[in-house]
Amino acid sequence: MDQDLRFGGGMGVEGTTETARIGRTTLAKTRLPPLCAATALAVLAGCASLDATEAAGDDPSSPSSGTVGGPILRAGDSYTDTIPGTLVHFEMVAVPGGEVTVEGPEGSRTEEVEPFYIGRTEVSWDMFDVFMFTLDEQGLTPDADALARPSEPYDVPDYGWGRSGYAAISISYHSARAFAEWLSEKTGDRYRLPTEAEWVHAAQLAAGDEPLTEARLDEIAWHAGNSAEQAHPLATREPDALGLHDLFGNAGEWVLSDYRMPVIRGGSFRDPPVEIGPQSWAMQDGRWTERDPQLPRSTWWLTDAPFVGFRLIREP
Repeated sequence: MDQDLRFGGGMGVEGTTETARIGRTTLAKTRLPPLCAATALAVLAGCASLDATEAAGDDPSSPSSGTVGGPILRAGDSYTDTIPGTLVHFEMVAVPGGEVTVEGPEGSRTEEVEPFYIGRTEVSWDMFDVFMFTLDEQGLTPDADALARPSEPYDVPDYGWGRSGYAAISISYHSARAFAEWLSEKTGDRYRLPTEAEWVHAAQLAAGDEPLTEARLDEIAWHAGNSAEQAHPLATREPDALGLHDLFGNAGEWVLSDYRMPVIRGGSFRDPPVEIGPQSWAMQDGRWTERDPQLPRSTWWLTDAPFVGFRLIREP
């Protein structure tokens, strides 16, 4: 059943913005560097296509519709954003709000969550490397007030498994939050880690009505039974019921929480199928930084946790 899904605000890109309209669709027209021109045209084309679909029969007053920056959206609809100053893009998927029961380190609790957007995939190295290596500032004068960026890692954080098209792994909780803050500043939209309740809510929708049997997990997740004990390229398994990739398995995903130590959700490529699902969690411990020679240990990297990554949500 379609669910009510209403958002405010639009997609942030960068720089000076003007308001433009295509049919009933309102979008921000931004002065982009030459490098981003093709991406900007693609975004405009996508919005025009959405408006055409809307005109073909969607009723803006329908209780199953919602808005974001003007267009009428339904649960599971998506948009693509680009990191300003680059051609690196990422896709976000709409998630309706609702009530969710969370099982975690301190037992069970029930919460209400508001609608939000969630990344179709985990944050990739392509995205994280822009942040890490200041690829968005090539040729520009360094900003003295810029956010801190990751330090040089002690070892190779991708373990040699692959970079482009792979999830950014070995990423600390602090590092993931810093990336989200940087991306928010770059785009003008509010990106962050999901709360534990938001992640579990999205995961329950992603699991759908069918049980997460081992056979089904083989189709949508990289786990201990099919991963050869390593991370795999993003979106190489089938999408789940919400249209997301790798929410279960591949890399475990950081969530915002108030526990004594940070928590990841969803299981990873090292976990057996029975330990992967909406209520799966693991709390960080000393083994995740066992080989880190620094004292104090790095706030940016997890030397011994290549099974840890993250996925962002966007607040409406």
